[in-house]
Amino acid sequence: MAKSFKKLQAKMSPAARVRSEAKAQKMIEEMALDELRAARDLTQEHLSKILGVRQAAVSKLERRTDMYISTLADFIKAMGGRLEIRAIFPDGNVRIKQFGKLVKTA
Repeated sequence: MAKSFKKLQAKMSPAARVRSEAKAQKMIEEMALDELRAARDLTQEHLSKILGVRQAAVSKLERRTDMYISTLADFIKAMGGRLEIRAIFPDGNVRIKQFGKLVKTA
């Protein structure tokens, strides 16, 4: 029989709990597109209808390692989000704003 996570967590040392929470937070902060879609409780079919493409196109997009920023922004928008691009430096982060107002041309 499966054990409740809360019961298992209660048996963990405070240090182990901190490590576990840090690992969980990192997993939340770093997701592939298919994981993000699933975490948002969306199906490929539902996203395909929002984007006006076939389900196979959503599947293909989720597997791509290179794409236009506008394509990624549309995908994120279809999930209810907003894409931000940041440059990360040791002394701080900078939001790159030139991609904020992408306009699709026909």
